[in-house]
Amino acid sequence: MHTRSSIGALALAAALLMPSAAAQAFDATKYPDFTGIWQRATTDQPRFDPSKPPGRGQGAPLTPEFQAKFEATLKDIAEGGKGELPAYTCLAPGMPMIMTAYVPMEIIVLPEITYIMIDHVYESVRRIFTDGRNFPNDAESAFIGYSIGKWIDTDGDGKFDVLEVETRNLKGPRVYDESGLTLHPDNMSIIKERIYLDKADRNVLHDELTVIDNGLTRPWTVMKTYKRETTPRMAWREEVCAEVNGHVKIGTEFYKLDPNGFLMPTKRNQASPNLRHFPN
Repeated sequence: MHTRSSIGALALAAALLMPSAAAQAFDATKYPDFTGIWQRATTDQPRFDPSKPPGRGQGAPLTPEFQAKFEATLKDIAEGGKGELPAYTCLAPGMPMIMTAYVPMEIIVLPEITYIMIDHVYESVRRIFTDGRNFPNDAESAFIGYSIGKWIDTDGDGKFDVLEVETRNLKGPRVYDESGLTLHPDNMSIIKERIYLDKADRNVLHDELTVIDNGLTRPWTVMKTYKRETTPRMAWREEVCAEVNGHVKIGTEFYKLDPNGFLMPTKRNQASPNLRHFPN
């Protein structure tokens, strides 16, 4: 049976080992119940804006330069290429693509940090710091970035109901979804989120996500929705990209491996890679 990574267990163990005073200060009843397994609410093709068709139908507010890049990517994919999709070389999906939840995710709320764990392409863990810190000047860039959050009590009942998050310190390449929409390579993106449970159905989770990026003419806001899996004792699936990946990128070109491990083209009339450093 597939097993979940030990990260969640370690996080919970760390919480249990906290000094008793700090542990007592964390009143779980003041926080929304994010426990369980969360899957994206839509079952059709995953996309950045779930409410709109994929590809051009997303209506991304791209600058002319990035609209031209997107059109070139669509043409390349139509011809059998892979565009600039990082997953084909086993790179992490990163933010904001990871929040599309191609696979189920788990959320663990602790006093000073909230973990969002998603095992897609490789195991990714978002750490959302809620301890009042500012963005550090020396933070190492990452595909998932550096996230700082703040819990909000929007209705004044003494309980938190919204987690506001800002993510910076990103690195690339990153895309919005599998259509090949790319974010700006300067990686100056700022991603803001408001994460909260649906008031009418507590098994529904919303993530209002806004991307501010130099490849866009304006901030792009979408609503992502997830449903809590109610099947008892559901098994977590392990995904190891390098184990199943049949794609190889050489230079700027993608190739595939056939069942015998030999390179084969992905596009009609594709040239073979340059083998100047290998004997004939």
